[in-house]
Amino acid sequence: MRSQKMLPVNELAEGILAKKRVVLGQAITRIESRKTEDQEDAKLLIEKLLPFTGNSIRIGITGAPGVGKSTFIETFGKYVTDNGKKIAVLAIDPSSPKSKGSILGDKTRMENLSRNPNAFIRPTPAGDLLGGVANNTRETILLCEAAGFDVIIVETVGVGQSEVTVRSMVDFFLLLMLAGAGDELQGIKKGIMEMADAIVITKADHDNILPAQKAKSEYQNALHLFEAAPSGWIPKVITSSAITSSGIDEVWSMIENYREKTLTNGYLNKNREEQDVEWFRSQLKYLIESLLFGSFISIEEINLLENRVKQKDISPIQATQEVMSKLKKRLNLSFAL
Repeated sequence: MRSQKMLPVNELAEGILAKKRVVLGQAITRIESRKTEDQEDAKLLIEKLLPFTGNSIRIGITGAPGVGKSTFIETFGKYVTDNGKKIAVLAIDPSSPKSKGSILGDKTRMENLSRNPNAFIRPTPAGDLLGGVANNTRETILLCEAAGFDVIIVETVGVGQSEVTVRSMVDFFLLLMLAGAGDELQGIKKGIMEMADAIVITKADHDNILPAQKAKSEYQNALHLFEAAPSGWIPKVITSSAITSSGIDEVWSMIENYREKTLTNGYLNKNREEQDVEWFRSQLKYLIESLLFGSFISIEEINLLENRVKQKDISPIQATQEVMSKLKKRLNLSFAL
């Protein structure tokens, strides 16, 4: 039975539109819940709030552990809020592969920003989803937009997984890099660089200023080798220091210029339309899999086949064929295997 403290959908929607942070937090909790009744509420809530979304700039920030993502975001967030904007940070923490739990330490690492009345930080465990994002990040973005946040940051885990997922839900993709951490151009995947709208060399202060400038030149030269982006935007490389705040204003100015350019040439809206279609397809795939493997193929049957594969009794291909054969019989479908 649901707790009496849990607000009904209409009150959640009203509270979010009234910019009540406590209600926003409760709504995100409802969105993240796997309970059937909560999932139904989440669908209704998104439908009610959808007309009030889409007015923010959505920024994805990624980078390897140690690059200073949280420190950069805190300094960046202060600059943005000082300039009259409201910022929401969706900080995705890595989950334990054993317990599926998460440290959720971003509120601690962004202590000053978490106390800022114009900032909202929501740490969320990444779970099993690739791309360093949580399962309900897209929905959470919409809730934050409806609550009046001008800037939405999605901070990825940054553990070397595919970053395609986060790129498919933001407007601007920012890659943070360190100088002097080995061969910069060899130490980064080409695919991530191709997706980046900008690269920021972090910790460019004290003795690291000259190495950061050198890395900037190397990255900028490398970016010129890639094909032109469909947005018409030319990716930039900036050096920055969260300690001295150098480069932070330049980063924000660049993002504003990007938004203005892509709004003018129509790319921003077209890109969001394509992202919505991709979201629809991923949700459809998830629901179809849930239906098939929940209603027509039991977990026990799947586990049995997995054990047979482990024991070399059958090949993975044969196991797949058995699943498809069972589905064909139970659904009474006629399709070629």
